[in-house]
Amino acid sequence: MLLPLNLFAHGVSAGDQATLSEGGLFAYLFVGAKHMVTGYDHLLFLVGVIFYLSGLRDIVRFVTVFTIGHSITLIGATYLGVRADEHLIDAVIALSVLYKGFENLGGFKKLFGVTSPDLLLMVFLFGLIHGFGLSTRLQSFDLGGGGFLAKIVSFNVGVELGQVAALIPIVFLITYLREDERYAAFYKAVNVYLILAGVGLFVYQLNGYFGG
Repeated sequence: MLLPLNLFAHGVSAGDQATLSEGGLFAYLFVGAKHMVTGYDHLLFLVGVIFYLSGLRDIVRFVTVFTIGHSITLIGATYLGVRADEHLIDAVIALSVLYKGFENLGGFKKLFGVTSPDLLLMVFLFGLIHGFGLSTRLQSFDLGGGGFLAKIVSFNVGVELGQVAALIPIVFLITYLREDERYAAFYKAVNVYLILAGVGLFVYQLNGYFGG
């Protein structure tokens, strides 16, 4: 939390713009994958989702729903030119990280005495928001003239490949640690961190919005 957050930024870089300008559709696929692998806020949310699940079938089902959600807004918003301030979108994404850690720790039951909202629905809704955040990033690039839709789809496919590449070691690690007697302490510590990270990222993005 004390490290400079710009080191983890996954926004537009001159290098990425050069890659897109000089390459074809594969360049969009590559930048999309890179964007997701370095998209710490997206991955933190998915880590929280995976913690709540047990079994490969559940993980595939929920990650698929998240993927459908963010593909809808990534492709749709970019194609239609729908934009919003990236700091505000990323602030909401930060809240999704906080939400998942809070839910995993039973916060709804402990503080409000109610069951948490349907997880599959919430994953889909947050997927829509995360996709909109990805769209704001993609729209910050100069996409050039021809093949506009193909470029958007290629970027989206790259995002999916990057997501899979990032999640495979995370899933294996969490699955392995579930057999350890210290898993309960690990589970609590990571989800507390998700809450703190969500708060920190939220404040950081609001500071960027009001200070920028």
